[in-house]
Amino acid sequence: MRILGIDPGTATTGYGIVESDGHSLKALEFGCLTTAKASPLPERLEEIYKDLTSLIKKYRPNIMTVESVYFYNNVKTAIAVAQARGVVLLCAHQNKIPVREFTPLQVKSNLTNYGKAEKKQVQQMVKTLLKLNRIPKPDDAADALALAICGANQNYDQ
Repeated sequence: MRILGIDPGTATTGYGIVESDGHSLKALEFGCLTTAKASPLPERLEEIYKDLTSLIKKYRPNIMTVESVYFYNNVKTAIAVAQARGVVLLCAHQNKIPVREFTPLQVKSNLTNYGKAEKKQVQQMVKTLLKLNRIPKPDDAADALALAICGANQNYDQ
């Protein structure tokens, strides 16, 4: 099974593609889709859509995991994330990929068994579970891999 984890954002959208056989996990690719801050918002959203569509065509994931919208201190940030998230959900729907959503608390609990784990603890677990040489960078890519791991774990826990 292939799981595409997405950490949405307008400037930077993290992605991570993980393969699972129910016993082991393997990172196939991870990184970030970035857009130019000077570009108009519709162009940026279209760029996210096109780049994500290319990833889907290349890797053909069975499911997509996306970070749920949760409370933000900055309303402007929340709106930007929600807009990018809408594009991600549309892309999944158009490609007939089921979506699973996880809150940051669920991701932390799933990977570390502690919902208040620090970001570094989650990143270390991503490195360990995927047998990587180092913690994935940038943070958005590591977050996306964590989301993909959650999707793999949920799929085999059911």
